[in-house]
Amino acid sequence: MGCSSCSTAKDGQPRGCKNNGTCGTDGCNKLTVFDWLSNMSLPNGAKPFDCVEVRFKNSRKEFFRNTENLTLSIGDVVATQAQSGHDVGMVTLTGELVKVQMKKKKEDHNSPDLPKIYRRATQRDIDKWQKCRGREEEIKKRSREIAIILGLQMKISDVEFQGDGSKATFYYTAEERVDFRQLIKDMAKAFGIRIEMRQIGYRQEAQRLGGIGSCGRELCCSTWLTDFRSVSTSSARYQQLSLNPQKLAGQCGKLKCCLNYELDMYLEALKDFPSSDTKLHTEKGLAFCQKADIFKSTLWFSYRNEPSNWHALSKDQVVEIIQKNKKKEKVASLEEYVADNSVEEEKVFENVVGQDSLTRFDRPKRRKNRNRKSRKNQKRRSKNV
Repeated sequence: MGCSSCSTAKDGQPRGCKNNGTCGTDGCNKLTVFDWLSNMSLPNGAKPFDCVEVRFKNSRKEFFRNTENLTLSIGDVVATQAQSGHDVGMVTLTGELVKVQMKKKKEDHNSPDLPKIYRRATQRDIDKWQKCRGREEEIKKRSREIAIILGLQMKISDVEFQGDGSKATFYYTAEERVDFRQLIKDMAKAFGIRIEMRQIGYRQEAQRLGGIGSCGRELCCSTWLTDFRSVSTSSARYQQLSLNPQKLAGQCGKLKCCLNYELDMYLEALKDFPSSDTKLHTEKGLAFCQKADIFKSTLWFSYRNEPSNWHALSKDQVVEIIQKNKKKEKVASLEEYVADNSVEEEKVFENVVGQDSLTRFDRPKRRKNRNRKSRKNQKRRSKNV
């Protein structure tokens, strides 16, 4: 979101390039790859890589071979080969990093079946492309109405026109298999174009449409996340999160992908941590673990007869009690260990970065008030004299 045309206007409102993520600077595109080799020259005698990455509507990207040896850079609009006719897209990556991306997505750059780039898009191509994209919302609304009339249990989430306007791809989601043969006939008759139906998952739908997550930032799947790993409820349990589906689910209706980001750190910390089903045997009674905080290395235990009275113990103390229990030794009570934890040093403000005291703003005010009072007293005395 950092291109100049999308910056803030004078009144503080977002200006917006109104190109829906297709601005020429490639600064607000989805799943943009930073070309860190752009300022480096090739070795002597080395030829530039003949494949480029082209992005179409939303997050759809494909690789094409530059057979005409065109001098392309990021942001150039090009006409590419399609199954029938041609398509129009924007170059998002060139050079050696394209080879890395193709290897990552398991694309063979030596394959003779790799589609090619025809030419740079002319003004006529761009005008026709923009005209077709302007019809997408209207056609999407009309196609949804046709699907409802036919009683199909499906949701048409996005429509993408081919660059030459001869074909439209409808992306839909559905719980079960849908027979949309009659739907294709009705839409082809109503719109006068070739129709292609493509079923996608709910996460792919969120990736294409985008949105703002509960964290206040754009969805990870539409900005940088390219692979969808399975997320289970155990990820939330390890991180001690409440199993609330409204908070754990993303806009796709599935568990949030960010639940896996810190999972490895939690699993590593829990290796040396006592289990949550640990039981401590004391002379006062049997104690159960109620809560654990791996960051503070603290566990809360309560007796069987007093479930609402929790006692905070450190991890080392719990391990010590467990070792004694293994030797068939019982500690007197948990209160003894809690009393040791209650003795804490008093926290004092430390001037670690050369700052003044916290009361530096209070002292001058008091002095000014005293000076004013003394001046008023002197004036009164002078008048009385």
